[in-house]
Amino acid sequence: MGEKFVVVVDEEFSDPMPKKEAIKKVKSYDDKTVNAYMVSEKEAKNLKTIIR
Repeated sequence: MGEKFVVVVDEEFSDPMPKKEAIKKVKSYDDKTVNAYMVSEKEAKNLKTIIR
């Protein structure tokens, strides 16, 4: 089982997902001119403590 990634959009975090799925999700936001990025599941946990 590989590392999981989280997509972050407007300080909202998705559920963890495989890398390929996260890349597709980030690309889908590109057409909508929304800033989205992916981070590792571990990094998402760190970001959540900083944001909240």
